[in-house]
Amino acid sequence: MNIITSYSTKQDICAAAAEIKKGFKGFQPKVILFFASSNLNPVILSKEMQASFGSIPAFGCTTAGEIVTGRMLDNSVVAMGFNDQVIEDVRIEVLENIKADPKKAVEKAFKGFENYYGTSMTEMEQDKYVGIVLADGLSGAEEKLMDKIGDLTNLAFVGGSAGDDLKFKQTFMFANGAAYSNAALLALLKVKVHVDFIKTQSFTQLDKILTATRVNEAAREVIEFDHKPAIEAYASAIGTTVDKAPEYFMINPVGLMVGDDPFVRSPQQVKGKSIVFYCNVSEGTELVLLKGGDIIGSTKSALDAKKKEIGPISGIINFNCILRTLELKQENKLDAYGKLFADVPTIGFSTYGEEMVGHINQTASMLIFK
Repeated sequence: MNIITSYSTKQDICAAAAEIKKGFKGFQPKVILFFASSNLNPVILSKEMQASFGSIPAFGCTTAGEIVTGRMLDNSVVAMGFNDQVIEDVRIEVLENIKADPKKAVEKAFKGFENYYGTSMTEMEQDKYVGIVLADGLSGAEEKLMDKIGDLTNLAFVGGSAGDDLKFKQTFMFANGAAYSNAALLALLKVKVHVDFIKTQSFTQLDKILTATRVNEAAREVIEFDHKPAIEAYASAIGTTVDKAPEYFMINPVGLMVGDDPFVRSPQQVKGKSIVFYCNVSEGTELVLLKGGDIIGSTKSALDAKKKEIGPISGIINFNCILRTLELKQENKLDAYGKLFADVPTIGFSTYGEEMVGHINQTASMLIFK
């Protein structure tokens, strides 16, 4: 196998790193990607993971739950190793202080990529390069980050917003044996195999449209839908009272429709009569009210369709929204979800948002290796 996974639930960081390294015995990785609970000291963990693999690049972030081949975990470290038959080269750039100027940080990172690979980002071939983006899930900077990436390259960057086990205090990126907060991490992989993507969510559209007529984009706050207080307009669309409306946020988010495909915008909380979302909603945007469905069934269908399209899959990186994980937990379906990935080396984590084209919610965004 050219891609393998390893994991540890040990709470002693040195023991966890050693167990993961043992899981790669006999395998010669070119790159290590790892995700870990924030309950493990991130500074020590990053140092130990890098020390375990010497000069081999090891990078990742903290989570709100971990995914590894066949399993959904908490309080663990999960890792994926790629050998040189899959990845020819990798360059990792850390973008610090992204709240201040995420666009400038992207420009600097891209110059680093160009200097390393000796090729302009606009001239890199999409079948030879793919990007992974990991961002501080509490920064509120993901939209600007992804917008700038889209402005500067046609290469695909996919990833997730780092979590901190629902404490909502501080998230971390791992690279170079260090841990970074208020930061993002971009990894540009030069690949030897075909890569592909899955974006899947379990919602269907209803016949109700809400137009954001007054917003505070900086705060991800919709003040008015259809010139009415946002929470009142949402409650009316659902057919419930203002007091009960937040109970529907998880199962009835709204979506920006691209054809028949919703890019989900999930309500987070009520603020006065406004609604604060997990991602930006631009003024004037028409959003369709959505209805939740079967996460297990829709994910299985997406996986089966991709396997039919491209053939055997050798590895999956799954950036799965924490809201999906919470719904699965409520329905006692975590094990069933994990087992969907039992036959392919897989890692991932429960995110505070997903990055694919832009910043979205309540979605699983996956990077697929043929």
